Amino acid sequence: MKREVALAVIEKALEFADTCTFAFQGGEPTLAGLDFYREFVELVNTRKGREQQIYYSIQTNACRLDESWVGFLRENHFLVGVSLDGVRNTHDANRKDSGGEGTFHSVFENVRKLQRMQVPFHVLCVLNRQTAERAEAIYRFFCRKGFWYQQYIPCLDSIGDVRGEQEYSLGPKLYAQAMKKLFDLWFEDQRMGKPIYIRQFSNYLDILRGEQPEACAMYGRCSLQNVIEADGSVYPCDFYALDEYYMGNILETDFARLREEAQEERPGSFFESADRRDERCGRCRWYPLCRGGCRRDCVDEGERRRNYYCEAYQEFFEYAVERLEWLVSRMGKR
Repeated sequence: MKREVALAVIEKALEFADTCTFAFQGGEPTLAGLDFYREFVELVNTRKGREQQIYYSIQTNACRLDESWVGFLRENHFLVGVSLDGVRNTHDANRKDSGGEGTFHSVFENVRKLQRMQVPFHVLCVLNRQTAERAEAIYRFFCRKGFWYQQYIPCLDSIGDVRGEQEYSLGPKLYAQAMKKLFDLWFEDQRMGKPIYIRQFSNYLDILRGEQPEACAMYGRCSLQNVIEADGSVYPCDFYALDEYYMGNILETDFARLREEAQEERPGSFFESADRRDERCGRCRWYPLCRGGCRRDCVDEGERRRNYYCEAYQEFFEYAVERLEWLVSRMGKR
C-alpha cells in the first residue's frame, strides 16, 4: 500500500470514528515490511485526537516474526492472529514454504517469541479434513503449550466449486463431530476454572446473555467490514473482495458515504437482502443462537438457499445447549 493510500485510510477513519481498529491481513501482511507499519503507526499517532481510541491487529503466518517484529508488535499493542493448523503433521500438510517444506517449526518458534515478550495472540486453526479428525489432539496440544486463545475456522472451498469434493474439504458430519469434541474439552476446562477461550463458543455465551456477538457470522445479517486493498479499492467483506461488489476507492470516497451505501441495500448490491440466509431459518428452534451462520456457507439451489453446515449446527446445539446455559447461569452477565 502506497503512503498516499495509507494516509487516506487513516485520516478518513479518524474523521469518521472515535474508536478505530486498523486490522492488517493478506495474503501475508508482514511482506509489506516492518518500515511500512512503523510509518503507519506514526501517521496515526500524529493525527489522532486525544480522546480517540486506536487498536491494531494483524493476522499472519508468523514465518517472519523475528525479534524486531515482536518488539514492534508489543510496543504498539497489536493483537496478533497466528495461522497455526494444529500439530506438526496437520499444519505441514497444507502450509509449506517456497521450497515445499512444512513451516510448523518456524511458526511454533516464533509463537514462543510472542509468548516470551507477552504479545497478545490467538492461534487460528483452519478446520479442514485433516485437522477436524484430530481436533482433540490439537486442542490438548494448544493448551499444553499455553496457547489459551483459540479460533477454529471452517475451511472454505473455492467460490464456484462444489462443496466437499476437495481432499481438504470439511463436510457437515465431520464439522459436527469436531465441534462436539472441542466443546466437550472446552466445557470441562471451563468447569474447572481454566481460562481457555474458543471464539465460537464464547460468542454463543454472549448471545445467551442477551449481548451482541462480536463475530460477524453471528449477526444474522451482513455488515460493512470496510476491506481496503493496497490500491485503495474498498469491498464489503474479505470473503467478497470481488469485482461485482467493488464499492469505490478510499482516495475518492469516505467512510460515511460507504456506510450510507451499505444502508441503502439497493438491488444488485452486496447488501441487498443482507439478512437472507437458509430458507429453513424462520422455523428453526436454533436460529436465535445460530443466526443463519455466514453467508459464505449458504448455497443457492434454484430459488432456495441452504446453509451447507445447517445440519451440523443443529446437531451441535442439541448436544451442547444445556451446558452452554449452565455456564451462563454460573458466570452471569459480564
